[in-house]
Amino acid sequence: MNYAFKGRNGRGELVQGVMDAVNGDAVASQLLAGGVVPVSIEATQDVAGPVTQGGWLEALLARPVSAEDTLVLTRQLYTLQKAGVPILRSLAGLEASTSHPGLVRLLQDVRSSLDQGRELATAFARHPAVFSTFYVAMTRVGELTGRLTEVFQRLSSHLEFELDIRARIKQALRYPMMVIIAMGIALMVINLFVLPKFADVFAHFKTDLPLMTRILLGFSSWTVRWWPAVLAGAGAAVYGWKHWVGTPAGRYAWDRFKLRLPIAGNIVLKATLARFARSFALASSSGVPISQAMTVVAQTVDNAYIGARIEQMRDGVERGESISRCATATGVFTPIVLQMIAVGEETGELDTLMTEIAQMYERETDYAIKGLSAAIEPILLAIIGALVLVLALGVFLPLWNLGQAAMGK
Repeated sequence: MNYAFKGRNGRGELVQGVMDAVNGDAVASQLLAGGVVPVSIEATQDVAGPVTQGGWLEALLARPVSAEDTLVLTRQLYTLQKAGVPILRSLAGLEASTSHPGLVRLLQDVRSSLDQGRELATAFARHPAVFSTFYVAMTRVGELTGRLTEVFQRLSSHLEFELDIRARIKQALRYPMMVIIAMGIALMVINLFVLPKFADVFAHFKTDLPLMTRILLGFSSWTVRWWPAVLAGAGAAVYGWKHWVGTPAGRYAWDRFKLRLPIAGNIVLKATLARFARSFALASSSGVPISQAMTVVAQTVDNAYIGARIEQMRDGVERGESISRCATATGVFTPIVLQMIAVGEETGELDTLMTEIAQMYERETDYAIKGLSAAIEPILLAIIGALVLVLALGVFLPLWNLGQAAMGK
């Protein structure tokens, strides 16, 4: 049964929402457990709150649960579990205290799944857009081993690292992307509006134009005439590329190609290996068997090529080979990392040394990201210079020749 409730939190602010419970008393108990004093509780048949005429539009425009929201939720769950609060009371309190509609619906579904006898990991698995395969697997390990508090703590650190890497990469690429967008807009304006005007001027010269000018004017004329087809072709190309990348073979080829890019490839490789090492260390220290840990980590490194190499390591371990030998066969680890893996395997401190490997790759990734803008800027300047040279030669060379002819030279 669903109940629409209104209440006041500790700061006197109004809190309202919909809660699934056996009866109104259960709703009141959960609200009080979350620090909310109930004001009104009414039975309703609506699952996601009151229905309005614009409900479908609100659902379409609703803000999804972001990775930052998942990080905050994980930290809160860790704090509540550390304080000894039962998981159902923790979820009820978080639901009553959040103002994010998507997060409220997620917590309601998780609590409903737990009320129906499902495990917490199974409830999380119902929301793959919020909780990754690795997150679900680690939650299941925490439930089986009774170390859920420790798992939430490590997952929060893992998510924080992921967000930090993404934020730094976006920051480093912000300036180059702005320059590329500005260049694209400038080329569009020149082709559609500027060059046609020069074409009218050059048509009165009644003389042979330079090759560069003829190429520019021909390209501009073709763009003006066929711009709808160009837009349609670009849209079809984007759609086809996304469809191809969505296939297993396409995803594998694209992820492998990313590692071979001149500047970004090294950063992608180090960031992916850092994610692998930290995830493996987290799974291993939580008591997950090595083969199972590699299976889970291979699905969460966000790179099909590296994931295939990790699965290759897992197959070798299952055949009885050493981890260091399997890691050497992948061809993606540096000699220092391979030596650390061998030492960790011999001493039984593999999870500790994998954490050291993760920190080493993270430092290298951080250093590479800091130099990313400095490495891209010369390339952008060379491209801009080449475009300016082509435009200058194509547009001003005929004018220069005309001036020379007028002066009798």
